Amino acid sequence: MNAVAALTNHAQRVQRWAAVALGFTIPISTALDNIVLVLLAACWLAAGNLREKIASSRENPVALTAFALFGLLVLGLAYGQRYPGDGLLYLGKYADLLFIPLFVVLFRDPWLREQGIRAFCVAMLLTFVVAQLIPFGLLENNPVLPRDSSHPGAFKGSITHGLLAAFAAFVFALLAREERLWPRRLAYIVFALIAVQNVLFVAISRTAYLVLAVLVLYFFTIALGPKRFFASLLASAALAGIAYWGSDTLQQRVHLAAEEIAEWKPGEPAETSAGLRLEWYRASLGIVRDQPVFGSGTGAFPRAYKEALGDRGAAASRNPHNEFLLVAIQIGLLGLAALLALFYLHWRLAPRLATPLECRLARGLVLMIGIACLFNSSLLDHTEGLLYAWMTGLLFGGLQSNGNG
Repeated sequence: MNAVAALTNHAQRVQRWAAVALGFTIPISTALDNIVLVLLAACWLAAGNLREKIASSRENPVALTAFALFGLLVLGLAYGQRYPGDGLLYLGKYADLLFIPLFVVLFRDPWLREQGIRAFCVAMLLTFVVAQLIPFGLLENNPVLPRDSSHPGAFKGSITHGLLAAFAAFVFALLAREERLWPRRLAYIVFALIAVQNVLFVAISRTAYLVLAVLVLYFFTIALGPKRFFASLLASAALAGIAYWGSDTLQQRVHLAAEEIAEWKPGEPAETSAGLRLEWYRASLGIVRDQPVFGSGTGAFPRAYKEALGDRGAAASRNPHNEFLLVAIQIGLLGLAALLALFYLHWRLAPRLATPLECRLARGLVLMIGIACLFNSSLLDHTEGLLYAWMTGLLFGGLQSNGNG
């Protein structure tokens, strides 16, 4: 029994630190993420008290809704037509949702939640250092890094790098607002500005631009108060104007998007980024219209989209670059309702979290992922989906049983 108790205690310690470690690995390495997740799941099971853990996660509405959404995706395997292997492939990409109930149990400890946020901040600072060194060729042909001097970003692609940087800017800004010691506050302000610089001058992601703009507006709403929303809007607009005129990249990307949208013709093959997205959205709405209630089945999008194209010769796609449409295509309006309920509960229950900082982080997170899901299949993407699951579990580990709502 002593040996069993020692093994259980060891598993409990390892699972706690593995949960924290994910905050560092998510912005850095997909391979490390997978290793840590397997270790975490194994230790979670080996640590025992499974009934207590399951009961605790069932009392958390956000965790329960995430589990229900994944359950609908499992049921989606039972119907529809798809290419061989696509069902389990797509379901596996949504497995991060299963970890939300696990994370909310592990992060009940306030100290552990603090360490997790610190781990994420350290990883983002390392990301920014790497992003600054790459253009100078100092890290050229480094086998650890997937990018080179011709490719913006650090450890991730441009869109993901931009989203991570936008959310990190919000995190650092909130930490600066909470900090009472001026040296630390100044450091957080500098880190936030570096993150903003990465969004505007390093990444070339229009989604990240929009996410940053919304998070800036939300931050000013926090700082000035909801009653001064108009002032917050003016301040955000002023900063957006400064950023627009100060960044040639931002101007070019905005102008290019406007041109591509103007050139798009419904039903005709598109070759531009915006044109392709609009065509994907148009065809996807048609698929949802044909199978509105239960959808076409989990993993059925590639086949359903190809059949919808017919002989028009448009480019094939593995996803519509819109998570809401992708979920509706796979598991119907019922699944879309579950996804919207997850995001709604995330926002609605945030005031019941342990601290005002965690409440604001939670709402900033759902704003980030919600906007990202409009233009990308972000829960299907590894880094974005895992970041949402991990940070949601971390923050909602402190959900209080009662609150002011």
